[in-house]
Amino acid sequence: METPAVAIEARGIGKTYRLWATPASRLWVPMLQRLERMLRRWMHPLAQPLQAHIDRFLAYHVALHDVQFTLHRGDALGIIGLNGSGKSTLLQIVAGVIEPTQGEVRVHGRIAALLELGSGFNLEMTGRENVFINAAILGMSRAQIAERLEDIIAFADIGAHIDQPVKTYSSGMMMRLAFAVQVHVDPDILIVDEALAVGDARFQAKAMTRIEEILARGTTLLFVGHDLNAVKAFCDRAMILERGQVIQEGTPEDVITEYLYRIHADALKQSREHEGTRLDRVDHGYGATDACIVKAAINDAPRHVSLRYDAPVRVDLQIRLTADLQAPYLIFDIMDGKGLQLSGRRISLPPAQADGISPLTIRFPARLQKGIYRLRFRIVDAPSIEHTTILSRQEGWLSFEVVDDSRDRFTGLFPLPMETGPAA
Repeated sequence: METPAVAIEARGIGKTYRLWATPASRLWVPMLQRLERMLRRWMHPLAQPLQAHIDRFLAYHVALHDVQFTLHRGDALGIIGLNGSGKSTLLQIVAGVIEPTQGEVRVHGRIAALLELGSGFNLEMTGRENVFINAAILGMSRAQIAERLEDIIAFADIGAHIDQPVKTYSSGMMMRLAFAVQVHVDPDILIVDEALAVGDARFQAKAMTRIEEILARGTTLLFVGHDLNAVKAFCDRAMILERGQVIQEGTPEDVITEYLYRIHADALKQSREHEGTRLDRVDHGYGATDACIVKAAINDAPRHVSLRYDAPVRVDLQIRLTADLQAPYLIFDIMDGKGLQLSGRRISLPPAQADGISPLTIRFPARLQKGIYRLRFRIVDAPSIEHTTILSRQEGWLSFEVVDDSRDRFTGLFPLPMETGPAA
């Protein structure tokens, strides 16, 4: 089978920013640097003291270091990491907004970059005029823009404001219009940086649907976001950036598990109530060795079962617990195929037996639409809802499939109790 063409190739990407001690130092420090280089070439004894003086007014921040990846046509890569890890800087380099300090990026195809939406608008011009300008910058001809103009305006859903100056728009209206332009240019590569939170819930749903349509055409996606469910839904690969470096790349499930492990392990280190407790990698996730699930089964199967609609589901767990926990709970979640949580329950855990194991059985009917569902288990110490410490997270261990098509019974993924009848 022929390998798809390369869409993005990043090799050894690095970005270093110079930080100036004062505004004036931006002017005179570069002059001193040139002088220092001249003195150094002449082996002048003043070169070293001059460099020490320069160092007092100049510092460097390494935002990215040796980042490498390749995306082929149709690939979807999600990038996750804490704030300040270099995610947005990397996207700006790929989009051509800023230049890397080291390395190179090769991009093949038209890019639509959902970065800082609306930042390129002329505030004195109308929304309609800005649509023509922005779409032209993105490579569309005037005829193509005119052909899609009404679709863009309808998608933005700002009504008569389209012919008003952009300076009269709210920030949400401006971002919606910018988003509408970007997703109507038929991009070969779509770059998204936290842009799915645009507008209200109705517009967000429309935005998600539009991106799914774009990806279905084989568009390459480079996605950055803190919404881990969106990473699971849209991406087939993911990577973690930490302090400007790639520390793991792989499937979204594995990468997200590692990312959450690092976050929760760090939080546990800072917890006074659980001082000395350490998270380790355990079966299907991570957890404290004395607060995790050691054995699980679903309807007596170790991994997966297929069921008819409304069939009984029985989940048997063996949970290792320490007696030191104030209020141990199991948070039990049912997830759909994209990792979105459908329902769940907080279950108070019984005291551990003499061997340190607490057995637990959960039963529920498979009243769900046709599809595959996964179970997630989190053990927490929760004296209150607001004061909860996660001690383990294990996902993907057990799953079940409902084989019946139940669209004639209800719409959506699961039914809710309802009564119908003539109006009172």
